[in-house]
Amino acid sequence: MAKRKKSDLRKINQFDTLSVHAGIKSDPLTGAVMTPIYATSTFAQDTPGKDKGYEYSRSQNPTREVLEASLAELENGHRAFAFASGVAAQTAVIDLLKPGDHVIAFDDLYGGTFRLFNEIKAKSSNIDFTFVDLNTNFSKHIRKNTKMIWVETPTNPLLKIADLKRISRIAKKHKIITVCDNTFATPINQRPLDFGIDIVNHSTTKYINGHSDIIGGSLVIGKNKTLEKKLALIQNSTGAVPSPFDCFLILRGIKTLSLRIKKHNENGIKIARFLKGHKKLSDVTYPGLTNHKQSDIAKKQMNGFGGMITFIHRGTMSDISKFMKKLKIFTIAESLGGVESLIESPALMTHAYLEDKSYNQVPKKLVRLSVGIEDSEDLINDLMQALK
Repeated sequence: MAKRKKSDLRKINQFDTLSVHAGIKSDPLTGAVMTPIYATSTFAQDTPGKDKGYEYSRSQNPTREVLEASLAELENGHRAFAFASGVAAQTAVIDLLKPGDHVIAFDDLYGGTFRLFNEIKAKSSNIDFTFVDLNTNFSKHIRKNTKMIWVETPTNPLLKIADLKRISRIAKKHKIITVCDNTFATPINQRPLDFGIDIVNHSTTKYINGHSDIIGGSLVIGKNKTLEKKLALIQNSTGAVPSPFDCFLILRGIKTLSLRIKKHNENGIKIARFLKGHKKLSDVTYPGLTNHKQSDIAKKQMNGFGGMITFIHRGTMSDISKFMKKLKIFTIAESLGGVESLIESPALMTHAYLEDKSYNQVPKKLVRLSVGIEDSEDLINDLMQALK
């Protein structure tokens, strides 16, 4: 079996085209237009130690290879690594460090990231984490052993925006690796590598796949041979890789990524504007609203503002529960980024781990929407009737 060649779409600027074709070449064995599912654990060798480019599916798999090429091109990166989940990818990044190293991280992150850092890596690997608002003068927290700066933008769940170019500039001055979780934005709305970030992280479970039917994660890097070799070793050695079938489903999801994100963006701003004027709600937060604290940064580095919205419900926790139960289209569920609209209480669901933590900033009455691609009028009517 001939080794598959990567496509080269570096000169294509239109995301509609890129989403359909990034990383894709017809199958070299059969000519199949769609990437086949190579459901095999091992590959035949011509002679001992001489293979056709693949030896064992933990190390290389043709389906996963195409997915990684697609992700790299979407993020305008050089190399991508696919993992079995978003936190598996994050684990691989932290494994770049050694005991005693220090990480500066945004003070608003996905709850699972906080848990990974505090309960696993801080204890088992002796990595020191400092959580700060990266929109402040975070450089005062840099130490001699600071090796990494970790940012989400927009953040989960408070939707803070961080200036990626500024963070990258400060980090490079101190020779510190920068990592950006780009899950909420996707490469359609934001490309962190273009602003100097070293590593981009995704939970491909979310918008990248877009259909709420797989768990996956990824890392994308620029042209950094040192990082590439280290991450390749970590991926192969730890083995937290996605199945060929999951890679196939993510590739299928990517083909409509640009079209889906356009609809998420369109619905997001319409619903945010509706919610902003409702008397039962306060602190409606959406990067596309002009009253967002970092709206200027968002406009500078984002092409669109996505489908994530948060707000404070003025009622009791019982009122919030009743409101959610009355919804007909929005589903009460964790996760986000699918074609269907979801609603959740971060304090009780995705960020429950943070309860009573000293850095907990998640208000108990905060509600998070993942706005899908349904008709915006139907979604607004659903929210309207549930808020009565």
